[in-house]
Amino acid sequence: MTLTVSLRGTRDIRDHYQLFRLTGLLDAFSEPVFRKVMTKCLDDGPNHVILDLSKIDFIDSSGLGVLVQLAKKAQTAKGSFQIVTNPRVTQTVKLVRLETFLSLQTGVDVAIENVPSK
Repeated sequence: MTLTVSLRGTRDIRDHYQLFRLTGLLDAFSEPVFRKVMTKCLDDGPNHVILDLSKIDFIDSSGLGVLVQLAKKAQTAKGSFQIVTNPRVTQTVKLVRLETFLSLQTGVDVAIENVPSK
């Protein structure tokens, strides 16, 4: 799925979770489209979400803001929201002390193991 020129991704739906793999920039330019697409995907379900940001080159405050909104939306829907990260994303998230709230994971396999069973 092409979100913007600077942000691309794929969506893989499994039995009780959906996995998104993103590449590029999660910034003020890509945030509105990203939020719209992700909100619809969360509404469609399943409500356990893994967001693989390990290939993201840059994330800014707009990107962090939408991640917080999506994590809250997943929690409200009795789901879970995990982020597979890289050093750059981890550093940005830790600067604003959201690493626990955003459930940062070291790899997709770890995140899949942490998805609550149905």
